[in-house]
Parts: sequence; structure tokens; C-alpha cells
Amino acid sequence: MSAVDSSRARRGRWLTQVGWRHLVGLVAVVFSLFPIVFVVSAAINPLGTLSSTELLPTGASLDNFVNLFRDTEFGRWFLNSILIAGLAAAASVFLSALAAYAFSRMRFRGRRVGLLALLLIQMFPQFLAIVAIFLIFTKVTDLWPVIGFNTSWGLMLLYLGTALGVNTWLMKGFFDTLPKELDESATMDGASHVQVFFRIMLPLVAPILAVAGLLAFISTINEFLIANVFLTQAESKTLAVGMYGLVAGERNANFGIFAAGTLLTAVPTVAVFQFLQRYIVSGLTAGAVKG
Repeated sequence: MSAVDSSRARRGRWLTQVGWRHLVGLVAVVFSLFPIVFVVSAAINPLGTLSSTELLPTGASLDNFVNLFRDTEFGRWFLNSILIAGLAAAASVFLSALAAYAFSRMRFRGRRVGLLALLLIQMFPQFLAIVAIFLIFTKVTDLWPVIGFNTSWGLMLLYLGTALGVNTWLMKGFFDTLPKELDESATMDGASHVQVFFRIMLPLVAPILAVAGLLAFISTINEFLIANVFLTQAESKTLAVGMYGLVAGERNANFGIFAAGTLLTAVPTVAVFQFLQRYIVSGLTAGAVKG
């Protein structure tokens, strides 16, 4: 085989490998974009239906978006969800980081039992505890109506409790990978545990903080079951509960408005991801020790 034939054979094999990779990537992109394109088409469909023979419906308009804010409480649902998800995610990340640092760096009585208890609690689905939580909130509402039913603070506390276990385990594993020499050198220089945690550890674990915050925000803003049980008034509903009410009826369901609301509901999640993306990258080098 000549050098030219050998070069052509290598080029052919390379093109075959690259072609398969591009084909797999193209199929993945199509599967990912199809639901989005479908929802966009339904959102601009003036008939308010999901079925359409054209990707761009005839007479496409933004009437569904206008009707969404005019005929529903979407704006209030949106603000409620952002408030609850944002505060719950921030509080969950902070408390989980404190607990993970204690479990990773300190030795105390009950440490192993506490870790196993957190892991055991996460094995049970959330809906198994709804009856017990409902009875507890019935008593709480009578004593402290501010954190009872149909309140953002009460629902935020529920979400905060469900996310602490998973985030604590995730962060503890990340804390364990950090060399303990950092703690020891800082302690020898007179730093307390609080100073070590805030000035040294937090910059180094920024990637896992960003990931935990993103996961907590997504799970909270998309949660439906608990919110549907504890929120019954229209002004206190979140996006998941309010959007479900738009299509719950058999006759008066307007899927065009629902599709428009779905697109707007995705905006906070995308915005949070874009905001936290730079912390995931920058946190890999922030706080490093100079050699």
C-alpha cells in the first residue's frame, strides 16, 4: 500500500469516527430541542391547543402571554416561587455547609449516628410524611399563623428540611477531599473554626456550593405535591400549583396559556444556572495556597 493510499485510509477512518460522533450529537440535540420547539409552537398558537399541523402556527401571536398575566395570578405565583425557592436554596446551602464542615473536620459523640440518620431519612419519599406534617401544621397554624398554611415562610421551612440531608452528604464528601494541613496551618496562626470555615474552606468548596444551590433551587421551584397540599389560596400558590390549575379542568383547559407560562417558568432556572456557572469554574482555584 502506497503512502497516498495509507493516508486516504487514515483519513477515511477519521471521517467515519467523527461522522458517528456528530450523528450521535445531532440526535441528542434533536431530542433535547423537540420539546422546547413544541412548547414554543403551542405558546404562540392563537387557538390555545397543543396540536398543530405547522411548526409556526397560522396567525401566530403573543396573545397567550397577554392572557396569562391578564386572566390569571401568574405574576404573584412567579414572585412566590422565586422567593420561596431562592430563600430555601440559600438557607439550605448555608446550613448544609456548616453541618458538612462539622462532620468532616470535627470528632464528637454521635457523629457517625448523625450521618447514618441523615442518610436513612433520605431513603424515604417525601409524600410518606405529608400526613404527619399536615397534622403538625394544623397545630402550628393555630399558634403561629405566620408560618402555617398558605404562607411562604411555612412552605420554605418544609423545603429547607427536605434538602438538608442530601446537600450535607454531598458537601461532606467535598470537604473530605481538602487537605487537613490547611486547617492545621490556619489554627497554628491563631485562626478559629469560624475563620477557617469562612475564609479558607468556603472559597475552596465554591463548586459544590454552586451545584447544591442549583439543585436545591430547581427541586424547590418545580415541587408540586407538598405545595398543592399546603397552599390552597390563589394568592399564596406557587408556579407548579398555579400552572396545574390551568389545565386541571376537562373543558376549560387552555393549553396555549399553559405553554406560555411554561416558557416563562424556565427563565429563573436558566438565569440561576448562568449566574452560578462562573462560581463552579472560579471556585476550583480560589483560595489556593501559594507554593
